[in-house]
Amino acid sequence: MLQVHELSGGYGKEPIVKQVSFHVEKGEILGILGPNGSGKSTLLKIISGILPKQHGTVKIDGQDSATYTQKQFARKVAVLPQLHAHAFSHSVKDTVGLGRYPHQSGIFSSWSEQDEGAVQDAMNYTGITRYADTPIELLSGGEQQRVFVAQALAQEAPILLLDEPTNHLDIAHQQQLLDTIRNQAHQKGITVVSVFHDINLAALYCDRLLLLKKGEVAAIGTPQEVVLEQEIHAVYQARVKTQAHPEMPKPQMTLLPDLQGEIQPFRVMKEELEIRGDHVFLQTKQPLKTISSAVHNAGIGWYRTFVNRSVRADYDIDDVQRENTDYLRAHGYHLTDTVAMMTAVGSEHVEIEEFQGEFGSIVIAVTAGVGNAVDVSKSWQREDIPYIGTINTWVFINGQLSEEAFVQAMITATEAKTKALQDEQVEDPESGTIATGTSTDSLLIASTQQGASLPYAGPITQLGKLIGQGVYECTVRAIHAYRKAKGESE
Repeated sequence: MLQVHELSGGYGKEPIVKQVSFHVEKGEILGILGPNGSGKSTLLKIISGILPKQHGTVKIDGQDSATYTQKQFARKVAVLPQLHAHAFSHSVKDTVGLGRYPHQSGIFSSWSEQDEGAVQDAMNYTGITRYADTPIELLSGGEQQRVFVAQALAQEAPILLLDEPTNHLDIAHQQQLLDTIRNQAHQKGITVVSVFHDINLAALYCDRLLLLKKGEVAAIGTPQEVVLEQEIHAVYQARVKTQAHPEMPKPQMTLLPDLQGEIQPFRVMKEELEIRGDHVFLQTKQPLKTISSAVHNAGIGWYRTFVNRSVRADYDIDDVQRENTDYLRAHGYHLTDTVAMMTAVGSEHVEIEEFQGEFGSIVIAVTAGVGNAVDVSKSWQREDIPYIGTINTWVFINGQLSEEAFVQAMITATEAKTKALQDEQVEDPESGTIATGTSTDSLLIASTQQGASLPYAGPITQLGKLIGQGVYECTVRAIHAYRKAKGESE
């Protein structure tokens, strides 16, 4: 649909855009990225004919764009420039209606039903119908931006060139507008080329991305191929971290500011863990990077407060999340800053120990009741309803873990727990085989992200060895404490 081949040009003799080549198919969205001064807007202006090209070709449907008349070109390409100057006052509807100019023939051409329908649809798509009779100069910058996007959509051209379409828009209207553009592209087969400043928005909504550096193509491909840490650092000179979007197979980027001078060194120590009546408690000086299967704030995040709450073995609440949230509030814990687990083991039976290694230390806390032990390889044969788990494991690491190390630490800790159950001959009462855990065990790995770099946590690494030793020993001791308490109560 749109082919750009070795395009060069700019404002003077020295080209700003240098030998840029790409193609965009029908129904595809191509996002153009790059730092300020990289030539993003200039490239769009050359393609649209606002600026002359010095070299190369722009083809639309296989035909050189230079061979189209101005009106023919406007029927093929709609352009949303970055800045808009208003020489005259128009209502919103009249401004959107200007997009129908390429479809008018002759001085006295009449306004058709097709024209009216295109304008109404465009205003509906962009959420500006209620402003139809309002003078455009009375609108905010974001509202004006939506009017000009509507004007471009009303043009009903098969190619849409957009220069920062989300400029001045709040996040709700950014989403609404880009949803509209993407739906138009896919449903009507519109080819879209858009300049973005926001890399995350571009990655979410574009099929492919073109990354410019000093007017040249630094990378082109799918968002997964372009939004890479090394690529973004090379072009923008900024430290970033990329990760997957939580709902889509698209990369998202996080800036990594240099705040080392603002972070005070600290570490987690055994003495900081407390038993507060019916729960084990820890509050750290600074947030820890945490991954857990907790009842409250499970998953990955940064937290300062950690709670392992003991409940009755017959605890039976319809809405566990809500009841536990009420419990945390009642004890004065901030919900956004707290990870909380639940266990049927009394908090006084927690086993806490600190283990020293060459890199530093780790602190481990385990509560381990085995009354509802399960052999995971046989659990498919069971039909009982899960209830509050009894083996909860905390691993606090004074070091700097990679994402891989967090996952490996979870594996290592789980293997150590399973080995402890095997050596203690804990059986699944349903199958009569050695148990691997209980029905709803919880695990937490938390790191200060300070000190020694720890890229791995497998069983033969220094960190893995400490986790293996510590979780095993604390789990064995916790099982002994549980059995003793059960024996005394009976």
